[in-house]
Amino acid sequence: MVNGNKVGTYQFIAEPFHVDFTGRLTMGVLGNHLLNCAGFHADERGFGIATLNENHYTWVLSRLAIELDDMPRAYQKFSVQTWVENVYRLFTDRNFAILDAEGNPIGYARSVWAMISMETRKPADLLTLHGGSITGYVCDKECPIDRPGRIKVSEGETAGEHQARYSDIDLNGHVNSIKYIEHILDLFPMEMFRERSVRRFEMAYVAESYYGDRLTFCREQKSENEYDIEVKKNGTEVVVRSKVIFN
Repeated sequence: MVNGNKVGTYQFIAEPFHVDFTGRLTMGVLGNHLLNCAGFHADERGFGIATLNENHYTWVLSRLAIELDDMPRAYQKFSVQTWVENVYRLFTDRNFAILDAEGNPIGYARSVWAMISMETRKPADLLTLHGGSITGYVCDKECPIDRPGRIKVSEGETAGEHQARYSDIDLNGHVNSIKYIEHILDLFPMEMFRERSVRRFEMAYVAESYYGDRLTFCREQKSENEYDIEVKKNGTEVVVRSKVIFN
């Protein structure tokens, strides 16, 4: 199978209600598009959520790194490409390219996924899914950004709190992975986004949180433009770690 058959390409328009006050697509909406494209690509190849749910399995996002040179503006057309880079027993690496209307790359993303049992919440063996057919979609297309790195908050300050509500909860019954992105970016003042843009955004999902959980956001500034964030639920358990780097 040639690489062209392994890469999925999906078209979008930056709707005016999907952009922020600068007229650029929000990181949360872009993240949703990336996850939707992952779902489209997997479903078209027989290992999507609907197929897995029939056997009581589902995909969960473990790591995500997005790096951008630009962001689509309101009403602009753009596309997202996605492909599988590696498949391991418990995880798979999936990459993305964000292309402008002319097909030029304006950003890339890397992600790591696990397949878990919906009954036990434990990881399942990817190499047994459909006889390991997922490995046939591994693609050597370039993704020229760094893999997600290790994030550690050691001397951070409490920058915000949020109690998980109805709008935070997704199909799997836990706080949606994209909602964390939105809540983390809300920790920064409006002026930051007026003067700068996010160049790189990383997420590491450690544990699940649920309706009613109290989320505490601890932020540590690593350099002039770089911040690490740790999210705990109910004051104890770490659920997410993130890195935000501004231009």
